[in-house]
Amino acid sequence: MTLKLGLPKGSLQDATIQLFGRAGFNIYVNSRSYYPGIDDPEIECLLIRAQEMARYVADGVIDAGLTGLDWVAEHAAASKNDTAVVPVADLIYAKQSFGRVKWVLAVPDDSPYQTAADLEGKTVATELVRATEAYFSRQGVNVNVEFSWGATEVKPPVLADAIVEVTETGSSLRANRLRIIDTVLESNTQFIVNPAVLDDAWKKTKVDNIALLLRAAIEAQGRVGMMLNVKLDDLDRVVALLPALQRPTISPLSDNVWVAVNTIIEERTVRELIPRLKAAGAQGIVEYPLNKIVL
Repeated sequence: MTLKLGLPKGSLQDATIQLFGRAGFNIYVNSRSYYPGIDDPEIECLLIRAQEMARYVADGVIDAGLTGLDWVAEHAAASKNDTAVVPVADLIYAKQSFGRVKWVLAVPDDSPYQTAADLEGKTVATELVRATEAYFSRQGVNVNVEFSWGATEVKPPVLADAIVEVTETGSSLRANRLRIIDTVLESNTQFIVNPAVLDDAWKKTKVDNIALLLRAAIEAQGRVGMMLNVKLDDLDRVVALLPALQRPTISPLSDNVWVAVNTIIEERTVRELIPRLKAAGAQGIVEYPLNKIVL
């Protein structure tokens, strides 16, 4: 038996393949093929644009896939059926970072528009058409929402009065002299399945195991393990410095005057923490990388 798995082609592709690598799945992409190889004979991969992933999962063409919450919402608005796919894991990662992205309403810096209501009767360009229409409907504002094939940032003010565009940092919008006036939708990657997968014991187990490993890989991102030795007399001072994931593990050594301390910490704190640990009496300090943390 095999699980047909859709991987997002495009901006999320590299980040997704790297995430699977940390989760223990090696994926091999051939630039001439839409069928990547994977070192798991029970998985069959297919590259699909994130914008289309929810439709193919809902139709049962593939069993499962990874795409943004934004495109799941867009599919639900188009099909009028928000139960067409089932999310099994909320994965907080994006193209450039391990975080969420935003679809924002933006206008030219020198435009008079300050709120969504100011765009009554105006034209808004976006790739996320139906979710944008739903946003303005909730606001009670009538606008003309046009589909944008790309390069959306350059359309105001000549081709559109405003845009709804995805951003992680806002740098591209600022570079094109646009300012954000509202957030339409926040999004992050979702691991979605066709409802029939949950009725198949083998596929459900396979999906649950993949989701577990992907979440574990994300939990480990930005964290490292640390081991050190410390005398019992200095233990309280050392432990007080450790911002552990839960509580540090303390184990006796062959010399009963000493103990070993093992913990998990944020990598960004290491350069400041190690000198303080050393000053508090810690010795044999070892930092090591983490691939997965299962909570």
